[in-house]
Order: sequence, then structure tokens, then C-alpha cells
Amino acid sequence: MVMERIFDPVIYWSIVGAMSVLAVIVFIALQRLTAGYGMMYNRRWGPAVGNRPGWVLMEAPVFFAMLMLWLLSPRRAEAAPAVMVSLFLLHYFQRSFIFPALIRGKGKMPLAIIAMGVVFNLLNAYMIGGWIFYLAPEGRYPASWLASPLFILGTAVFFLGMWINIQSDGIVRRLRKPGDTRHYIPRGGMYRYVTSANYFGEFTEWVGFAILTWSVPGAVFALWTFANLAPRAMRIHERYIEEFGSEYASLRRKYIIPYIY
Repeated sequence: MVMERIFDPVIYWSIVGAMSVLAVIVFIALQRLTAGYGMMYNRRWGPAVGNRPGWVLMEAPVFFAMLMLWLLSPRRAEAAPAVMVSLFLLHYFQRSFIFPALIRGKGKMPLAIIAMGVVFNLLNAYMIGGWIFYLAPEGRYPASWLASPLFILGTAVFFLGMWINIQSDGIVRRLRKPGDTRHYIPRGGMYRYVTSANYFGEFTEWVGFAILTWSVPGAVFALWTFANLAPRAMRIHERYIEEFGSEYASLRRKYIIPYIY
């Protein structure tokens, strides 16, 4: 009964629609506003914690929220929904627990950024989990969906994106020796083509997820990923040009999507 109220179709689709519009607004706003974390860390964003606990605090809630939506669903034993949500959880397990453990250095993350990230992630769990486990029409995802061209293609794209994301994070992580705080130009992998290869990988993941679920919520999630990461990739690109000048500009990299943007 509680879940029926939480996933009332009118409320649910209103939130999905609002998230679609908000993604466009955020994309425009982030052309001027720079989120103060990572290499863009700024004390003006208020109190901060170390990057390691910061990433866990920001990413772990969505992992447990989606797990709860799965376990409480009457569809929890259905094969296709279980596999699809397992891919979602695989991504967030890596981002919540593995990625933070590998972080080097003593960077900080503002609590304000963490709070916004938690809200964003939980809304995405609501959209994706709500669709897969509660609102998708009965029979929308039979076991045979796992052998469909859309699922196979989307899963391939999802894992390609995850591989690019993890590889790119590793390239950046190895740029510095312990105690070094300077910035270096990342090279290799998809950094041959874009400034933020890790963001390109993450965006690719969620495009793949949108394909394998073939759903509006999946597409909105991918849209949100681009709206959030593309402006930041542009800012990082500008920062590299400020620091490295023609050495970086001559590489002619795009921001986040090879040859396009």
C-alpha cells in the first residue's frame, strides 16, 4: 500500500517530467556556475570532508535505496528486472565503495555538493526503480527480454562505458606520485579525443542503460548525466588551457563526446 502511494502514476510521471525540464535548466546554469569539488574545489561552497568519505556519503545512499526498491517489489524474483537493476547496482557499488578506496591525495568535497548529489541520485533511483519494479506494464520485461536486440546492444554499450570510465579514472590516478599536488595532462585511452574521458564513459554507460531498458526514465537519466557532466567537462577543458596553454590547446580535444562536443 505504501509503495502504491509512493509510485502513484500521476506523481511519478510528474516527477519524471520535472526532471526532464530541470536537466535542461541545470545544463544552462552550469555554463556559469562551477561546482566546487575535485580540481575545482572552492572553500566558498562551505564545510567540506575528505574526498574518500565524501564520495561514499554521496553515492552509497542510491545503492541501498535501489536495493530496497528491488527487495520490496512484487517483481523482485523476475529475471529481466533483476538483471537490469543488478547493472545499476554494479555501477553504484563501484562508485560508492571501490572508487573512493582508490582515491589518492587529500582533496576535499563540500557537504553542499554531497547533499545535492544524494538528492539527485535518490531521484534517479526513484525514476529507474519505480519504472522497472512498479510501473512498467505487466509483461513489459519478460525473461525473453534478456535475449532481445535492445537488451544485448544496451548491455554492450553499458559495459563499454563502464570500462572507459574505470580505465580513465586509473589514468588520472596514476598521473601523480604520493605527495604531489600539481596538475598533469592525462594521456592515453579516450583522453586522446576528449578532456573528460571518465565522464564520457559514465555518459556512455547510461545511454546503454536507456537502450537496454528502452524506457523514458532511462532516457531522462542519460539526459541528466549529460546535463550535469558536460558543463563540468567544459570547465576542466578551460582550466587545462589556462594552465598548459598551447600545449593543451594543440591536442584539439573535445569536452566530453569525441569529435562532437
